[in-house]
Amino acid sequence: MNRPEPVQVIKQRRDAMLDRLIGGVPYIQFLGICFDRRGDELTGVLPYADKLIGNPTLPALHGGVTAAFLEVTAIIELSWAMIWEDMESGKLDPDAELRPKLPKTIDFTVDYLRSGLPRDAYARARINRSGRRYASVHVEAWQDNRTRLFAQGTGHFLMPQRNG
Repeated sequence: MNRPEPVQVIKQRRDAMLDRLIGGVPYIQFLGICFDRRGDELTGVLPYADKLIGNPTLPALHGGVTAAFLEVTAIIELSWAMIWEDMESGKLDPDAELRPKLPKTIDFTVDYLRSGLPRDAYARARINRSGRRYASVHVEAWQDNRTRLFAQGTGHFLMPQRNG
């Protein structure tokens, strides 16, 4: 009988793969976006920085930053869901040179519900449909209160071809 992997090994593998996903996109680093991972659930985190302000008189987060945050959260969630089984089974090596290919945006619609305040923002994506070629995702963003969204988005994505 095989013993289960130690929890530290599983966490290290998951964290390394998530770092690999987001590490390959310089714009994610520029904005400072990171992800809080709990099991297979991801929450995008956009830490506040002065450079993210679009209207200094309010002040409010730039609309383009908000849209990018939502889109990045959707793409990383889709990628995470796509690689999950291979990562858990050990087929994917987080130390390998090759980065997983990311889904390509077909279209992305943002609803700005209120001004983004000068503070940290959070986002979660829900995959509505994911097939071999196409996926649909809904994303919600909030700041202080999960029930008071400041933006939401819906996107359609072309999925990368899977090997095997």
